[in-house]
Amino acid sequence: MAVIALTSGEPAGIGPELCVAAARRFRGAKLVVIGDRSLLQGCPHIEHVPLARPVKAGRLDPANSRYVLALLERAVRGCLSGEYDAMVTAPVHKGVVNDAGIAFTGHTEYLAAKARTRHVVMMLVGGGLRVALATTHLALKDVPRAITRAGLVATLRVIDADLRKRFGIRHPRILVAGLNPHSGESGHLGTEDRDVIEPALRDAKRRRISVQGPIPADTLFVPARLKGADCVLAMYHDQGLPVLKYASFGRGVNVTLGLPFVRTSVDHGTALEIAGQGKADAGSLLEALKLARKLASAA
Repeated sequence: MAVIALTSGEPAGIGPELCVAAARRFRGAKLVVIGDRSLLQGCPHIEHVPLARPVKAGRLDPANSRYVLALLERAVRGCLSGEYDAMVTAPVHKGVVNDAGIAFTGHTEYLAAKARTRHVVMMLVGGGLRVALATTHLALKDVPRAITRAGLVATLRVIDADLRKRFGIRHPRILVAGLNPHSGESGHLGTEDRDVIEPALRDAKRRRISVQGPIPADTLFVPARLKGADCVLAMYHDQGLPVLKYASFGRGVNVTLGLPFVRTSVDHGTALEIAGQGKADAGSLLEALKLARKLASAA
């Protein structure tokens, strides 16, 4: 039976209560919930990590930011050592971690650094879609500069490899979004599609990766086009994820591709406004656990 580590996330958010709810309902793998035991009463298997300061639901405290990161570090160590077969993460609050003086842009980048992995890819799964991102948590003004020919090829290689290895897709087909409206309109609406994305796709094809694009984002997600695809690569966070979250919010799963272990997460944030009120829906976390179990079994 697979052993899955579940980090309980921001202690003032809905993460701990979601972990308790999921632990009661999840079957088919041993679930080890990592966090302060005072927040996780009802979970049968707890890896206790003590809070730095007592928590009040809905109120962020930068003093607990290192606690949040300690949960992730423990799960990574366990995955790298073989103690855990996969890790699943409840949501964290990026702002309060940075308020504590710790540079933190998100789980994806943090886990890549801890696992010493050069290139990882954020992909969300849900509503019959798989949507990966060429860039993740960047200001929109910084996106064009962050998209490079080499970076896109590396991203496509990771997507292709993990769709084969973890998802069992023998010949993955990837649709690639353009960056600009109408994919740049032959350079009249921006040159990145012509000068960066198109050459990257030619490079990928030479590596026998099945790609199509750049496709204008406003027509990429039509059913007829998606029917023949296994994954969409969007150029930035809010280009691809609104579509996926519209199709699957509350049941979507975030997957980090390219890590030496399986990592999945929820598709939502800490929901401080409802923390501790018993209103949080554990649906996305349960889906993340089910997918982690499936991917760990396939690895």
